[in-house]
Amino acid sequence: MTWKTAHRSFYYQGAPAPDDPVLDPATTALLCIDVQNYGMTLHDDPAERARWALFHERMRGSVIPRLRALQDSFRSAGIDVLHARIACLLEDGRDRSLSQKLPGWNNLLMPLDTIASQIIPELAPAPGEIVVTKTTDSALTGTNLRLVLSNMGISTVVVTGIYTDQCVSSTVRSLADESFQVILVEDCCAAGTDELHEAELAIINMIYCHVMTSAELRELMGLA
Repeated sequence: MTWKTAHRSFYYQGAPAPDDPVLDPATTALLCIDVQNYGMTLHDDPAERARWALFHERMRGSVIPRLRALQDSFRSAGIDVLHARIACLLEDGRDRSLSQKLPGWNNLLMPLDTIASQIIPELAPAPGEIVVTKTTDSALTGTNLRLVLSNMGISTVVVTGIYTDQCVSSTVRSLADESFQVILVEDCCAAGTDELHEAELAIINMIYCHVMTSAELRELMGLA
């Protein structure tokens, strides 16, 4: 099974295989979303640490090394790499969107300069790479990223990062609504569980993006 037949929801079970997307290096950019220290911090509570064990295993064993390799390939080919991170601009977080203020999992109070809000060292931006800071799930809604991409002449965005079913998905949908061609690299993303990850891939595939592996993307783009 390839990206042309995998991750299909009910709506696309009998749909014909899509054509290969046109991925011009001059109009394509890699976007890395929210791979920050807060997401990689191990829980103090043993039960929570055990509950998140598979997520951390996926991140350390697969997502981080593959995303780093993809970043390096894009940089070597002269293709733009951009980064988005979630952080509030005010210490008390008043500038956050409502979804970031509600009690529960998504209630993230991470001021701009805190260690938790920094991108992890393994995937840190290279000198001169664009980093946008958002106070929403979507990197497009919460920043001037749409304008930046438009000014750069970018029409295809390759999306990676965490969490697949939250900020990644929200960004993919926003990009699609703004008529960008979107490629989601599934082995460079993760959700809290593999079940959530796989479910979201099926939901957004073929309507908001093309979901493929990093190996399939490399083949299409001729990347080393």
